[in-house]
Amino acid sequence: MSGTLTIRLPPDLAKKLDEVCRRSGRTRSDVAREALRRQLALESFEQLRQRVMPFAEARGYLTDEDVFRDIS
Repeated sequence: MSGTLTIRLPPDLAKKLDEVCRRSGRTRSDVAREALRRQLALESFEQLRQRVMPFAEARGYLTDEDVFRDIS
């Protein structure tokens, strides 16, 4: 089952959205759905990162570079 979401866009954002749709051949809905999926995935990642960071910091992982150093 799908739902409907109505949003108001400022003119500059609507223009950019229309340009992306024209260039990509996708609909406004397709572009908005993909943008929302990406944003929700980013939010999930950030929540997970916040939960894990205390454990990582306790083991000496303070930056992404610390992690990359040990897994490379």
